[in-house]
Amino acid sequence: MIKIDNQLQASDLVPKIERMWSLSAKKLDAIESTWQPGAGAPVFTVDGRYTSQGWTEWTQGFQFGSSLLQFDATGERRFLETGRENTLRYMASHVTNMGVHDHGFNNVSTYGNLLRLLNEGKTDDEANRGLYQLALKCSGAVQARRWTQLPTGGFIYSFNGPHSLFADTIRSLRSLALGHLLGHFLMEEQDKRVSQLERLVHHAAATATWSVYYGEGRDEYDVRGRVAHESIFNICGGSYRCPNSQQGFSPFTTWTRGLAWIMLGYAEQLEFLRDMPDDFAGFGGRDDVEQMMLKAARASCDFYIENTPTDGVPYWDTGAPNLHRVGDYLDKSADPYNDWEPVDSSAAAIASQGLLRLGHYLGDSGRRYWQAGLTVLNTILSEPYISTKPEHQGLILHSVYHRPNGWDHVPAGSKVPNSESSMWGDYHVREAALYVQRIADGGEYYTFFGPSGRIGERDE
Repeated sequence: MIKIDNQLQASDLVPKIERMWSLSAKKLDAIESTWQPGAGAPVFTVDGRYTSQGWTEWTQGFQFGSSLLQFDATGERRFLETGRENTLRYMASHVTNMGVHDHGFNNVSTYGNLLRLLNEGKTDDEANRGLYQLALKCSGAVQARRWTQLPTGGFIYSFNGPHSLFADTIRSLRSLALGHLLGHFLMEEQDKRVSQLERLVHHAAATATWSVYYGEGRDEYDVRGRVAHESIFNICGGSYRCPNSQQGFSPFTTWTRGLAWIMLGYAEQLEFLRDMPDDFAGFGGRDDVEQMMLKAARASCDFYIENTPTDGVPYWDTGAPNLHRVGDYLDKSADPYNDWEPVDSSAAAIASQGLLRLGHYLGDSGRRYWQAGLTVLNTILSEPYISTKPEHQGLILHSVYHRPNGWDHVPAGSKVPNSESSMWGDYHVREAALYVQRIADGGEYYTFFGPSGRIGERDE
């Protein structure tokens, strides 16, 4: 269980955050100097150098978005120019990618950040405003079109096919949120207008119902806050069939990065809904929608706190088969160099922001989540997680991608993966650091949708 530091304040992390940005600049420069576009998007490091892994190009937005976050935090304009140029040159195919559930990762991290920076007055990029808005409108509609209808509601299906609901996709709802804020609709046959907000709410409800457990007797493995990576449906009638997992150990254990996506996805959607003028009458009312999301956010965040080692960094799956060999792993700090099961710092980076945002959303009643988020971030901004070697292109070490497929590098002399980085882990530690930095500096509160009311005019 995480040993929460209740005395820690956002300002206490500033020295570590400043050091991180200094290291980050060198890492981004190193990646830019060696990356070959024809090789595909960089995914994870092998012996400290970023490599690609053909599956889907879901990490491209994190690559270019990281440069935009670097500019946001430091004001170094060359990172703005690099992030913007690469977005305009390489991201168009991601906007119209019909085959993935990753639009929130790729397009909000790039076009979304560019529009947000413009709306915050941090860039003078007004000539490109329409382009960014159009990209985000299209991205949201394309993502909303990837739809499996259920007897009530439905969900955005994963790249596995219409039967498959992934926990990860809760964070692609950002694409639909921005599309809705921009007043855009998905246009179906015979000019039927489909609300992106409606599909956002229905997907969030399906995920909350089937991906998150609440200890209410659903099955023999119903532990409150546990998350199933994948949920399988019979698409003939829309009935739920079973849990499954692609990157976790089993359908009945919790893959911790999937858990972290749930934590952050619901927390930021709660922030989005709070600023929305819509009354949600067609979904049972605003209170019902918010309570559905809050229930999932609380349960998953509580599970993370209770099932993670004391320093806040989880092992890759809470049911990993050799965890018992690590000893009383929940009563001590995680050991990334152990011989039995890898930790996943990328899950910690994502989860820290989920804890922080939920804590901020709840105010005084959310202090436990807020302090837990600071505790986790403080850990991964410190050794042995922060990457200080100049020859290593990664920013945070000990990230894991796909343990069942054996894709992660095992260094010589080790028995399990360690000491490597991932593009999503590095992006999310930057994002969490920027979030806390703004809190410490008294700056504008950082959200994916930017300043309220300034995302753009709605279509007629």
